Amino acid sequence: MANTPQARKRIRRNEKRAEINGSRLSRIRSFVKKVETALAEGNKDEAAAALKSAQPEMARGVARGVLHKNTVARKMSRLSKRVAAL
Repeated sequence: MANTPQARKRIRRNEKRAEINGSRLSRIRSFVKKVETALAEGNKDEAAAALKSAQPEMARGVARGVLHKNTVARKMSRLSKRVAAL
């Protein structure tokens, strides 16, 4: 157990940040899932629109430190490639 006030504060802060980061990651996954479902249905217009709305969310995840920039770049690239292939 944490003994110093600083350590107690870090624990409180880490719990709050974990909750916030978890919700951000969940939001990003929801946007990506919309693209995936549109791709599965074969609806190119819907997939393109969903991708266009998902890209800023993914970029925001990088800016907030939730995801690594190379991870997001890879995911965006793969999704874009799949949408273009429809």
